[in-house]
Amino acid sequence: MLMSPASSMTAQLLRPAASGRLKPILKSTSSVIGIRRSRDEAGLDDDDDDDTDASSADGTQSPLRKRARVEFDLENIEIHEIGARPVGEIRNEIRDALDRHARGEDEDYDMLKQTLQGKPVSYRDEDEDDDGEDIDPVAIAKQRQELKGYFIALAAFTPRLGRSCDGLVRSLLQCQWLGRDDQFAKIYIQFLAALVSAQGPRLTQVLSMIVEKFSGSRPSEWAVEGWPTVAREAAHDRLHAALRYILQLFPVAESVLEPILASKYPFHEEPKRSHLAYVNNLLRLRQYSPGLKNDIMDLIISRLIKIDVETQLDLDDMDDKLAAMVGMALKSAQEHDGQDDDDSDDSDNESVSSAESEDEEYVRVKTAKENIEKMDTILDSLFELYTPVFADPQSQEAMDAFEDLLAEFSHLILPTIKSKHVQYLLFRFAQRSERLIDAFCGTCINIAFESHRPLILRQSACAYLASFVARGAHVPGHIVVKIFEVLGYHLDEMRAVYEVSCRGPDVRRYAPFYALMQALMYVFCFRWQDLITSAPDDVDKEDPLSYLDQEIEWESEIKDIMRRNIYSKLNPLKVCSPVIVDQFAKLAHHFRFMYVYPLIESNKRLRLSQYSVGAYSNGGALRDMSFDMNDESWQQLSSYFPFDPYQLPKSKRWVDEDYLPWRPIPGLNPEELGDDSDEEEIDDEEDEIDEDTATEEGAGEDD
Repeated sequence: MLMSPASSMTAQLLRPAASGRLKPILKSTSSVIGIRRSRDEAGLDDDDDDDTDASSADGTQSPLRKRARVEFDLENIEIHEIGARPVGEIRNEIRDALDRHARGEDEDYDMLKQTLQGKPVSYRDEDEDDDGEDIDPVAIAKQRQELKGYFIALAAFTPRLGRSCDGLVRSLLQCQWLGRDDQFAKIYIQFLAALVSAQGPRLTQVLSMIVEKFSGSRPSEWAVEGWPTVAREAAHDRLHAALRYILQLFPVAESVLEPILASKYPFHEEPKRSHLAYVNNLLRLRQYSPGLKNDIMDLIISRLIKIDVETQLDLDDMDDKLAAMVGMALKSAQEHDGQDDDDSDDSDNESVSSAESEDEEYVRVKTAKENIEKMDTILDSLFELYTPVFADPQSQEAMDAFEDLLAEFSHLILPTIKSKHVQYLLFRFAQRSERLIDAFCGTCINIAFESHRPLILRQSACAYLASFVARGAHVPGHIVVKIFEVLGYHLDEMRAVYEVSCRGPDVRRYAPFYALMQALMYVFCFRWQDLITSAPDDVDKEDPLSYLDQEIEWESEIKDIMRRNIYSKLNPLKVCSPVIVDQFAKLAHHFRFMYVYPLIESNKRLRLSQYSVGAYSNGGALRDMSFDMNDESWQQLSSYFPFDPYQLPKSKRWVDEDYLPWRPIPGLNPEELGDDSDEEEIDDEEDEIDEDTATEEGAGEDD
């Protein structure tokens, strides 16, 4: 007989007779489960034996029992001296209760519901004093033992548990089965399988009950009075044993499970421990449910992005005082990082609580701090999950995993402009090999230059490509040159098309051109050394200052590409982010690459409004949404680049070595310090939470 993993799990409960073979707990005849199933399909035996006898819990054969069938130890499981009711007697009780319920008499039916929920039932004699406080421990142990018998016996009645027994089924599913012993959990799992076999529509209820417990992280959430505490790991093992068994018996369960996983995902405001427990259980589910592998990652990434964006918006709205308070709360939480996770939420909250804990400001700080911790912890788990996969970046396993990440990037991450941290999964693992670098850059290029794509995606793809090439510490120089040339080629093509009808700079009409030009200037600011073919012998490659005012040879076409497009009628220096334009102008001048200051000065006398046709509509996806007609900043690109400094304290360790920070050249421009950058604070106070807004104020000066 084909045995599923969950069936073999019940071996401790079963014993073969001397002349027979092992048989499962459940019977598969139509009288028991309503649907005839083959052994290969369900892993269940066809023998229909109406009686179940007792045997020893350790699997030894009782000398008084010699029949060839599956038998349960209902008398000697834990306490040998109390003796439990025979399953046959319990079965008769259940049959009578269901028969009376069908006739409208619900007293026994209601008692059965209470019993199956595991609620205590009084065992006192009728003439016993009600004030007596002594409870017979033998009676309590008997009740525990009998509850197992109820679930064993009830398996025979699953065909009768239709809509008329909805209340009873709800009680069955509310049973605290995780907090009892292993044998009870195994019996309960087998009962769930029998229920679904006989009542197919109950599959959704059963799966919902299991998944709902994914977010549980404290033993108190599943504890049962009088039973030893069940550790979190053991409780989660039982959940996955049940889920794995049901998925094996009923393949259709995967399609039913997918929407349930999304609906049971913890709400945004629920504590970190619930989010982390749920995500860890989802990742564990991926290991034995390949059909849900991509759906699970879609779900995790989409919820992470939501937290990421909302957190960023909240921080953007905070003043310096509140931002500093968030940083202090995070620092306090890190100092208590070694304590038990079950208590972490309560103790962390104390770091932002006070007599004015209900004050709106404190609520905002507390919420921001908790959201940052959720995102940080979950991302740390994802980095840890994928790192072994990319240990051999040339393997097919690594390529398959990266293709999955690229799908998440294209459909979830790329369209979300305000995401600041989730995309670092791609940033880290793309740099494991040139093959993966090529795959990521190729994806960005394809999206950026496909005309049927929405404009916002094309601009965002340009920003991702430039930011990755500029910031990736392991992106080799020859790839930087190649990307620069490819982008330059497309830039020339755009210019040739747009210049025909161009009257002057207009971000609304020519947004793709300006986004691409800004991307090239951004790459130049970070990777100018890789664009050099030769320099004088007295230049020290480790000292950027030594390159100043030297005769440097640049890669062929690089200088011509920039010159043709900068001095075109499209006038990109007027539209691109002033911070990036200014930084590019300084470096280009001192490295004798190009001198653009006269053009910048003449642009100061130019009004963009005279070239703008209509109001802000479908262009400038990367621009500031709030604008004043007297302020031309709304007609310029913002300095958004998605791989700005990574600020999450715990998971930051994964990307530190992959990230190329901005290193200003000493003495290049002393007056720039303190003008329009928050990066001084970032260098001196890396733990401050307001770091994450750095490059929105000044790209290229952000670390």
